[in-house]
Amino acid sequence: MPTIAIAEDESDLREAVAEYLGDRGMRVLQAADACGFRCLVENEPIDLAVLDIHMPGEDGLSLARWLRGRSNIGIILATASDQAVDRMLGLALGADDYITKPYELRELLARSRGVLRRIGDAPLIKPAVPEPRREVIAIGALSLDVFGRKLTRTTGAEVRLTSGELDTLIVLAQRPNRVLSRETLAQLLGESGGESGRALDVRIVRIRRKIEDGPMTNHCLRTVRGEGNMLVPTGR
Repeated sequence: MPTIAIAEDESDLREAVAEYLGDRGMRVLQAADACGFRCLVENEPIDLAVLDIHMPGEDGLSLARWLRGRSNIGIILATASDQAVDRMLGLALGADDYITKPYELRELLARSRGVLRRIGDAPLIKPAVPEPRREVIAIGALSLDVFGRKLTRTTGAEVRLTSGELDTLIVLAQRPNRVLSRETLAQLLGESGGESGRALDVRIVRIRRKIEDGPMTNHCLRTVRGEGNMLVPTGR
C-alpha cells in the first residue's frame, strides 16, 4: 500500500482527496500547511507527495525543493491557475508532475499511479540527487534568486513579495531591458481575462514600491507609456 502525503490548506479538498485515494488502496496522510507536512515526512515513510503551490506561509515550491534535496519520492504539484511560471519552476526543482486546480479526483488518481509506477520502475540504487539549480539576477542593490523564489537586499534582509508579484518580477528580470506589453506579460504569466491588464498594473505599482528603496534600485522597474513595462537591472 503506497503512502501519499498531501499538503493542502483547503480542508474540504484535502479530506476529499484522502477519502477518494484511501478507498482505492492508498494510505493518505494529511497536512494543512508546510510545517505539518514537514513533521509527517520526518516521522513517516512517504512514497508520494501532493503539494499545493499557493499555501499561506511556506509554499509548495519551497517544500518541493526541500523534499528533493533529501529524497527521491514522487512529487506532484497542484496550482490554482494554469501558470507557466509555476510549472517551469516546479519541474526545475525536481517535481515529477503537476495538476491544475480545480482538478477531478480521478485525474489525481491517474497521475499519482503514473508517478508511483515510474518510481517503481526506477533502479533500486538511485543516483545522487543533483544540487538544485540556481539563477541569481542582480536588480540594483537587490538579488533575485529565481529557483529559490527569494528577493534579498545586500544586508541579507528578504523583500517580502506575494507569489503573483514574485512571478511577475521573475518574468521581467529574465527579459532585461525589454519592454513587455500587458498582453505579452499576461501570456507569459499564464493569466487571461478582462481584469488581467488592470490587475497587472496594480501589481507592477506594488512591486515598484517594494523594490525601489534606495538610489541603487530606483528606476529599475519602468513603465513605458503606451507600450508596457520593462526591468533595467542597473537602473540606468
